[in-house]
Order: sequence, then structure tokens, then C-alpha cells
Amino acid sequence: MDTGSHDLELPMIGLFGGTFDPVHFGHLRVALDVVQHLQLEQLRLLPLAAAVHRRQPQASPEQRMAMLQAAICDEPCLVADDRELKRGGPSYTVDTLHQFRDELGPQAPLCLLVGADAFEGLPDWHRPLDILGLVHLVVMQRPGAPTARDPWLREQVEQRRTDDRAALRLQAGGLIYFQTVTQLDISATRIRRLLAQGKSPRYLLPDAVLAMARANRCYAV
Repeated sequence: MDTGSHDLELPMIGLFGGTFDPVHFGHLRVALDVVQHLQLEQLRLLPLAAAVHRRQPQASPEQRMAMLQAAICDEPCLVADDRELKRGGPSYTVDTLHQFRDELGPQAPLCLLVGADAFEGLPDWHRPLDILGLVHLVVMQRPGAPTARDPWLREQVEQRRTDDRAALRLQAGGLIYFQTVTQLDISATRIRRLLAQGKSPRYLLPDAVLAMARANRCYAV
């Protein structure tokens, strides 16, 4: 979608959703990779309220939000956004994107960050074509990772793919951009398991997050 005049360049904002149960360095490093590579003015991290395609979060919404805020407090380009937690109910991405569009207007370039696995599941998301019209998709992947096995998704990639990061700023949404990011073999599941077993997951997540998880017994059995 063309935004008309580009004389006044609008800031480009990224959106990155997840359970963040708890947030860890795997989330934070790829977030910073994308911010720096695409020169995003801001990246909003959005903890979801109720998962649609995965198990429900174990820590409470308040605990997950507090841990996320602690993790990014010294990185001004990263912002914890609690709109999905406040809205409650199933966290459908398209609803969140419409809310951002209402706030930022139809011309602001928006980038939705998704992992390669989540991208492969896009055809099963709620109103995926609407999502593609509202934002650019930035697919975070390992070097040489295969993409778009689904025929519909492969067609969307053929129509929308760009390898020019500058092109993302020239329209509000509608493009698909693949970015190689740092791959850290860290999972929130393993962190929760270690804490439940009384073992230390230190160096997998920020110390401030670990301290909060322990103090609040977020993952104790």
C-alpha cells in the first residue's frame, strides 16, 4: 500500500509479541538485532494475555509484565506494552494491529516480528491476509533456514518479499522481509523446569528477571 507523499518520513515501529514466560536472552538478543538492523525508532514487546496456539502462560500477567520491564529498563528503544494483558481474552494479533493503526494512523510503517516457526503457521492465524495488509512481516530466521512450505504462504512471499530494508519505510505495511538473527538455544520451558527443580538458570536470562521469578516463586512446584 502506498502512503502517498514521503517528504515527512514517519518513525518505523516494531512489534514483538509472545508469552515472555519468562523473558530471556533469546528474546532480547533478536529484538535488539532487528532494532539495529532496521534502525527502528522503537520496538514494542507485547506479552499476550491468553495463548491461542500454545499452552497458557504459567506466571501471572502482572508477573510477566514486571519481569519484562525489569529486563529492558536500560534499553530505551525497547518498550513493554501491556495492551493485550489489559484487553484480556484470546490474544489475536489482528486485533492488536488494528489498535495500533487507530493510534498511529494509516501511514506509519509498522513491522511485526515473527520467528520462522510462527511464520510457517501464519495460514492458521486469525485473518492472516488482514495482518499482511496492516504491517510488514519481519521473519527472524537462522542462516539458510527454509521458509514457506505452505502453498498459500509461498505465494504471499513471492508477491510481497523485499530484500531492501529501506523499502519498509516507504509504505505502511504489506511487505515480507527475512532477517538473519542471533540464534541462542534458550527456551522458557527449560528455564521454568530448572527453577521448578531448584536449579539455577542463570546466564539464560537477565539477573533481574531471575531474582523476580525466584522471589515471587513464579515457577515453583
